Amino acid sequence: MIEQHVLHLQEVDEMQVAVVGGKGAHLGELSRIQGIRVPAGFCVTTYAFRRIMAEAPSIDERLDQLSRLNPDDREMIRTLSAEIRRTIEGIAMPDDLAAAITRALAQLGEHAAYAVRSSATAEDLPTASFAGQQDTYLNVVGPAAILKHVARCWASLFTERAVTYRLRNGFDHRKVHMAVVVQQLVFPQAAGILFTADPVTGNRKVATVDAGFGLGEALVSGLVNPDVYKVRDGEVVTRAVAAKERAIHASPGGGTQVLPIDPQRQGQPALTDAQVVRLVQLGRRIEAHFGRPQDIEWCLVDDGFQIVQSRPITTLFPIPETGDQENHVYLSVGHQQMMTDPMKPLGISVWQLTAMAPMHEAGGRLFVDVTRHLASPASRAGLLDMAGRSDPLIRDALETLLDRGDFVPSLPDGGPGGPPVGGASAPIETDPAIVTELIERSQASIAALRRDIRTKTGPALFDFLLEAFQEHKRVLSDPLSTQAIMAGMEATWWLNDKLREWLGEKNAADTLTLSAPDNVTSEMGLALLDVADVIRPHPEVVAFLQDVEDEGFLDELPKLAGGTEARDAIEAYLDRYGMRCVGEIDITRPRWRERPTTLVPLILDNIKLFEPGAAERRFEQGRQEAQRKEQDVLARLRALPDGEQKADETKRMIDRVRTFIGYREYPKYSIISRYFVCKQALLEEAERLVQADVLPEKEDIFYLTFQELHDVVRTNQVDERLIQQRKDAFRSYQALTPPRVLTSDGEAVAGAYRRDDVPAGALIGLPVSAGTIEGRARVILDMAEADLEAGDILVTAYTDPSWSPLFVAIAGLVTEVGGLMTHGAVIAREYGLPAVVGVEQATRLIRDGQLIRVHGTDGYVELLP
Repeated sequence: MIEQHVLHLQEVDEMQVAVVGGKGAHLGELSRIQGIRVPAGFCVTTYAFRRIMAEAPSIDERLDQLSRLNPDDREMIRTLSAEIRRTIEGIAMPDDLAAAITRALAQLGEHAAYAVRSSATAEDLPTASFAGQQDTYLNVVGPAAILKHVARCWASLFTERAVTYRLRNGFDHRKVHMAVVVQQLVFPQAAGILFTADPVTGNRKVATVDAGFGLGEALVSGLVNPDVYKVRDGEVVTRAVAAKERAIHASPGGGTQVLPIDPQRQGQPALTDAQVVRLVQLGRRIEAHFGRPQDIEWCLVDDGFQIVQSRPITTLFPIPETGDQENHVYLSVGHQQMMTDPMKPLGISVWQLTAMAPMHEAGGRLFVDVTRHLASPASRAGLLDMAGRSDPLIRDALETLLDRGDFVPSLPDGGPGGPPVGGASAPIETDPAIVTELIERSQASIAALRRDIRTKTGPALFDFLLEAFQEHKRVLSDPLSTQAIMAGMEATWWLNDKLREWLGEKNAADTLTLSAPDNVTSEMGLALLDVADVIRPHPEVVAFLQDVEDEGFLDELPKLAGGTEARDAIEAYLDRYGMRCVGEIDITRPRWRERPTTLVPLILDNIKLFEPGAAERRFEQGRQEAQRKEQDVLARLRALPDGEQKADETKRMIDRVRTFIGYREYPKYSIISRYFVCKQALLEEAERLVQADVLPEKEDIFYLTFQELHDVVRTNQVDERLIQQRKDAFRSYQALTPPRVLTSDGEAVAGAYRRDDVPAGALIGLPVSAGTIEGRARVILDMAEADLEAGDILVTAYTDPSWSPLFVAIAGLVTEVGGLMTHGAVIAREYGLPAVVGVEQATRLIRDGQLIRVHGTDGYVELLP
């Protein structure tokens, strides 16, 4: 129908994305907001686009080819997309469609100037902006020119960058359709962009205005530096007026031209402060209407503002919901747990139900509210001290916030700040039997869970699990366990502080903790060396493993010579460590037991890089090196004034650190062991739901919270739209980087190292394992893709315990996230690997294969030529 081919903006609202695309829907909705002026216009709908596409069957075949391409195959993308664009532009527009467009033009003014803008159905969405992916044409005059540019907009759905963007983000080319917005062009004195939240810090209370003379295209295209204003609470708080040498203006015959600005005007502000404040007020009205921060394109015409576009700012990190208007400060749990990827809803809710402190969700990540600890002087010092030892960037960010003096409320001492974070724990004896007892208690509790869960199904399973989660928390909060962990950490800090003071030696505890006993994570890495020893003598098995892709490979092994021994060795390893995986705090992540192929590249690397017996030799070498270090340190101390006393105190602390530091890794192992038992039971429930046709696939339960899943099991009914929304949200969260410190204003507070003792150009981080090493950087983001050579240095975003089997094969470690007592740091010290963590953007700044030097004692990385 002709009526469906063209819709005026006043007929359109934001629910019509499928008909008029994201841009058209937003403009239609904008035109409905009281007090917001939008240039008049109409939309050529997606019905018209589909009709044109149906005229050329040859496009179908090319779309099939496009969808199969790798996003990095730029040559083929360029060729195919150009062919599709040429085909679309060559299709003759049907008479009735051309007549509908011409009629709409006549109502607005046939010979006026227009902007013709692409409006795709996957554009300006809350989860994907697609900004700049399709084309806009300005100052188009006359019906013939308008029709030609409408066809160009259709074709721009297949620009190289649009095609590549869709391939990278998993959008189906066939499901994205193109509408076109035709809008009267305004000739502004000034134009620009308004962000209703600060796009750099994320602060929702600070609006940013970029402004320049002439059309806004000059700013969008980067032709000129804009004036930049920041507005808070109705007041301009900062302004930076740029020298604006050029502006884009409409050409008399159509199109645009770049013109120089009169030198006397170049330094003048494009807007007055009063205009800036007025513009932000309009922006706040638009933001309130859409319910989220907006990126708004505006024009100033005769002292009035017209809005030509508004889209959600998709790069902002969401804020935890609190339901109050108080100020809150949140710390990222992911930075403490070495898992900064988003978690699925089931993973989030299970962690919340088993955590020792209230956890707040935002952007698929978890945060702890530390406002009260910061507000009370008594607990503030403990929090800052723990943060500083763990991650100096977190401490610096918190201090930056405190120094402002206007965000964190100040409570008197003795206020409800809670106990000091990480305060001194009650002393315990240096007795290895304590660790043995704690491990036995934990193993008994897990065995009881395995035994008791077997008979539980349906709603009864969920009641049982809620009780099991309480037992989980009871085991975790065992005072003796906390004392043992703190005893090891405090002894480490004591040794580092005192030996630096007395002997001038940095990070001496790093060597003193080599091959500490009872460390389940470092044992896991060495145990995989033993697996390699079993497989190495059997060339047929080694050859078979090099081509393994199917998760059922273990069943195939016994058919080969030596295969039964190989299978038994891997199975025994999985029995002890198969509950682990990357990102293991999220119960929904596939475990090694579920995906054993993950281990195959690591086993093959161990076969290639090591001789038989490497695990035992490695552990013994570390133990002897720690012993030599102890003798050396004690001998040097005895030569000092009061040397005997200093040596005796140090000896006590060395014994203490070696007794307890290995146990630091055990509670996490216990948590993940419990999680796997619970996960297996939940997946069995999911299988029943699939058999009953309640769910299409088992993994759909990962997108429900624990309580929601309980309800589904009880009612045998599920909201499939909710699951789809959760899947879309999860995909959008993957593009976000969680901040270490986040405020309730949405500000991501960045910390800095503030050091001047590193060479120019070096990347600064936190020293966590002493020594200096030079070698080839291997930038690895997926452990399964590791392919290491002797002497390689691992560079990655974060390492949780599952990365430890990789540590035996590397010479050094660099991570973007981490602290002194996080798992990667502890294992690096145990294995004697120089390591620097908390190196911002390390995986982007260091190229794979680049030669680097890691200064594990001083905390920086040099990029070598």
